[in-house]
Amino acid sequence: MICQECKERPATFHFTKVINGEKQEMHICEQCAKENSESYSMNENNGFSIHNLLSGLLNFDSSFTNTGEAQLFQQPEQVLRCKKCNMSFPEFRKTGRFGCSECYKTFHSYITPILRKVHSGNTVHAGKIPKRIGGNLHVRRQIDTLKRELNELIQQEEFEKAANVRDQIRSLEQNLNTNNKEGED
Repeated sequence: MICQECKERPATFHFTKVINGEKQEMHICEQCAKENSESYSMNENNGFSIHNLLSGLLNFDSSFTNTGEAQLFQQPEQVLRCKKCNMSFPEFRKTGRFGCSECYKTFHSYITPILRKVHSGNTVHAGKIPKRIGGNLHVRRQIDTLKRELNELIQQEEFEKAANVRDQIRSLEQNLNTNNKEGED
């Protein structure tokens, strides 16, 4: 999508304004957003940036309800540092950027609670699969989902529902095996 201001560069900021039920959309590039920072609330000091967003998420200690999670964000006695780039977690909190790919592993236990809050409890990225070429993958993913549901039902001792889910899993696995055998012939 092209910037609606300069009509030259690709739009990287997309604003939606709803006033009295009337929706207005604006698509602008980064340069136009900086030039017209007052119009789009994009100035350096108090405007929006992805780094400000991440930093804000990393500094929301008071919003934690679980004290165990809140303790993760307090200043540790020993500052944890990335072995590769030597970045500390307080530095990451301040900038909102990791120094290298190793930081993801180093600070994993610190960022997982954040990801859970931001992504409604989901911390695993599964991606999308094209319908035309992902035939078996869709079925396998459905089987995995049903297996998780089956385990939950067993833990809750809802055995009748668990039996239905087990039958669905068996049916899908049987169809999957049949399709695999036909593909080999």
